[in-house]
Amino acid sequence: MNLEIAQSTPTAASIAKLVQVHYGLGEVVESEFLRRSFNQVYRLSFASGRRAVARLCAERPRGGPNMLFESAALQHWAQAGCPVSRCLPTADGEVAIHVSLPEGSRALMLFEYLDGEFTGDSADDIEAFAHGLAALHIAGESYQGPASSYHLDLDYLLLRPLQGLLHAPTMTAELRPQFERLGQRLHSDVLALGELSRVLCHGDAHGSNNFIVRGAQEQREAVFFDFDEAGPGYLAYELAVYPWSLHPRTPDGVLNDKATGQWRNFISAYREARPVADADLAAIARFMAVRQIWLLGECAGRVPVWGSQTIPTDYLRRQVTMLRKWETLELPL
Repeated sequence: MNLEIAQSTPTAASIAKLVQVHYGLGEVVESEFLRRSFNQVYRLSFASGRRAVARLCAERPRGGPNMLFESAALQHWAQAGCPVSRCLPTADGEVAIHVSLPEGSRALMLFEYLDGEFTGDSADDIEAFAHGLAALHIAGESYQGPASSYHLDLDYLLLRPLQGLLHAPTMTAELRPQFERLGQRLHSDVLALGELSRVLCHGDAHGSNNFIVRGAQEQREAVFFDFDEAGPGYLAYELAVYPWSLHPRTPDGVLNDKATGQWRNFISAYREARPVADADLAAIARFMAVRQIWLLGECAGRVPVWGSQTIPTDYLRRQVTMLRKWETLELPL
């Protein structure tokens, strides 16, 4: 009997061998498996002293990786002066190689290695993060490269993830209509806000997909990586990811004074660098709920890899209570 494999995890040493063969960067002398999340990520060190990060792309509920767009967008941002981790081409000039694994073929991409620390709690760190994000959005306005396979619209962020969640094995007949009604109201609420601004989004800018480093003039600046979720989409969603990461995601959770100060520092610094329309500001709190449903849908789609107990039924029940409270959530400015 042949067993089906949902997702295998190659060793760091085997990834190093593939990169050494297919990239013209010389001998790989050290390799390390960093983490498994949506994708599997490895750090590689070369005999030349150079380092790089390899991403073994996974199939997601949305579909395959957005490789051509991501690579071109990173190159555009870098040429515009935005500090980002660019995609490194193979020896043949391709953006990725394809690796045969028990579950099928998966793409392996290589990126520039960045060093630093994640966005801290200080006002200076948060300001650098917000200014860097605004710079990405400003530079993204002139992007004319390959189109993105995905648009961060309500279908991508809310409706499709909601459908995946409704079919999760831990969903119940009691909870399903409650999530359906929450999703319908949220969809209507966002549409009622009118025309909202769109930008070229990072897609996952929660403060830990960038490092804060010292620039040439010793000023703090943000350097960004992990653009797997990048694409054209709502500015309000992009700006909602950071306060979503700060807010306790529990039924009785509230922003404490520290988190409120961090949020205010962030949105104030962003608006110093780039204006935000009133409608977009008003939409941010609603998009925090959109972000949470997106994440729940991702977890539902990853059950074959992560297991059903990533989203157990009692957790889903608490999420209903929380999302109802978030229907009246307001963020201080």
